[in-house]
Amino acid sequence: MAETSTVLVRHEAKYIIPPSMMEPIRRYIAPFCRPDPHGHGSPQCYRITTLQLDGPGLPLHHAKKNESANRFKLRVRTYDQPDSPVFLEVKRKLGQVVVKSRSRITRNDWSESLIRNIPVAIPFVSEKEYVAFLEFIRLAREIQAAPVVRIRYVRESFFAVDAEYARVSFDRDLEYQPAYDWKLLGEEGRWLCMDDALAQNKMNTWSGIVLELKSLANAPRWMSDLTREFDLERDGNCKYSTAVSCEAVFRGSAATPAYISVLQDY
Repeated sequence: MAETSTVLVRHEAKYIIPPSMMEPIRRYIAPFCRPDPHGHGSPQCYRITTLQLDGPGLPLHHAKKNESANRFKLRVRTYDQPDSPVFLEVKRKLGQVVVKSRSRITRNDWSESLIRNIPVAIPFVSEKEYVAFLEFIRLAREIQAAPVVRIRYVRESFFAVDAEYARVSFDRDLEYQPAYDWKLLGEEGRWLCMDDALAQNKMNTWSGIVLELKSLANAPRWMSDLTREFDLERDGNCKYSTAVSCEAVFRGSAATPAYISVLQDY
């Protein structure tokens, strides 16, 4: 949550772990990390809600499923605090590197018209953030982007104290709902689980926790030691594509989103 860079180039590794492994990993990273101060409770955590955009035919989803070397995602993200800003993010995968650009606006400034008509009254903290905003708008228009699903989950995050940039996060209680409009937080009542064995394509009897390790090219030594200590195996978990695949299987209610017709033969 505390990532403030307008453009960030990093390496990411994701793992599906059982809930029982969280506490041992917390203890392992304690000498190297501190909890994200934006979290609350014990352990310190916060809820993230993301509105995922895609174009007709779901090209961004299929780029991930086909493991395209160069691909991107468009997402609109906010947090559970009432005064949380809205982050417009372009997350690119370029080979083995992730490049994420983001700009922030207020919740009052977010609407469909923001995509259709570039506003002139939104203040940005820097020229770089304004450029990131324009890039988000450009890509959204280029692929005729529209809302597909909302995803929400609870994140517990840690920052490294001995590295320029290194993060460890646990994501749990993963849920999604089809997005019929441009609302950020969605509707209560129809949130569907996406962390069970079927959704995560695992033969597990528990709801999987998504452990994510993020760093620059020079990852700290303790990160690689962590993966060996707990015998972790990387998993290409993509929350957006998992949600789309789940909806294609289960269809939800009788009133399904228009994009489901694209996946009839999925």
